[in-house]
Amino acid sequence: MVEDPKRKPLIVLAVLLLLSSAQAGNTDSLSGHRCTDFQTANFLRGSKLKVQFLLFTSSSPSCGELILADNGIKNSSFNSSLETKIIIHGFRALGTKPSWIEGLVHAILHTSQVNVIAVDWVYGSTGAYPSAVENVTQLALSISQVISKLLALGVSGTSIHIIGVSLGAHVGGLVGHFHGGQLGRITGLDPAGPKYTRASPEERLDPGDALFVEAIHTDADNFGIRIPVGHIDYFINGGKDQPGCPRFISAGLLEQAGVSVRKLPKEVKVYLMTSPSAPFCVHHSLVEFHLQKKRNIVTSIEITFCSNSTKDTAKITIPKHQEMGKRLLAHRVPLCQINSVTLKYLSKNQFWRKDESFIVGKFCAAPLPLDSNRTMSCLPWDLTLPGNTDISYELPTACA
Repeated sequence: MVEDPKRKPLIVLAVLLLLSSAQAGNTDSLSGHRCTDFQTANFLRGSKLKVQFLLFTSSSPSCGELILADNGIKNSSFNSSLETKIIIHGFRALGTKPSWIEGLVHAILHTSQVNVIAVDWVYGSTGAYPSAVENVTQLALSISQVISKLLALGVSGTSIHIIGVSLGAHVGGLVGHFHGGQLGRITGLDPAGPKYTRASPEERLDPGDALFVEAIHTDADNFGIRIPVGHIDYFINGGKDQPGCPRFISAGLLEQAGVSVRKLPKEVKVYLMTSPSAPFCVHHSLVEFHLQKKRNIVTSIEITFCSNSTKDTAKITIPKHQEMGKRLLAHRVPLCQINSVTLKYLSKNQFWRKDESFIVGKFCAAPLPLDSNRTMSCLPWDLTLPGNTDISYELPTACA
């Protein structure tokens, strides 16, 4: 489970700012403190745990301020009136610095005034994966001690947000468990699967670890965990191989969800789709086709949204003896910019059975999410679709 540079969180790829990184020994001109970088470990020399806590603020987003154990927080640039985000990286087989850290720190500080504390446990996460797992409890205790110091300074537990990547997600869960599930929020980015899929909730990330726990899955078919572990679990593109990424190499995704933490249901699965290239975000529409009469075989219809510059396709399958089929169609421009829709009835003619030469039905679509102001709108006439033939129709929708 190597955090390969190609396994950057998708949102980091989208918002990565090409800013220079701070090197150890440099001095930040605004704050006056020395800048500390992540450690580099040798994967051939064991995995003894050595932990550093680096503080980043809006005034010096490229300069990590080393927080020392003795009154380090009190004498640092930490602002107890702001929210705090704690980033925990995962397994580092080769002992290198996580390449995505700088981009994630900049992305967070670009959008909000907060304290960002990056936990450097490169020593201890290096070498063999089972050795890194053995260090999880001790690391969680170290992080928990720092949080206890924050609470002693008057910081509210609900203002603390832990962001854990891969193995770091379960570290964050254990930290939350040590604090009785009263910390504000934990975000698990591709929580690790090996050694955790069958673990008890006390050993891994679970909904009881914070007031709000979310997990974002993009690699559940390989190194990511397959089971839901939060109040809400986002399974991006089904949670498996991601478009635009090499197979078997993917990672987590940071989402500022802004969801209320009160009376949340447990283990809700949420599915969405992305495009294969930056900025990855797409629009989602619900598309439906209503047959005029039921058929005794499965009916497949290909639907393509066409704009001036894009074409996006999905296939609706209508089960036999049913009248309606629906599908989520992801498209790169808003629905109001779609000029036309192309429909193709995919008839199947086999030598022992001839399919119908055409079908008749109605097409409907609506942008998501549906609410009182957004309802399904249908083409105002029945459509006749001949087999395996593209038929295009204007799709008149006005932009608000």
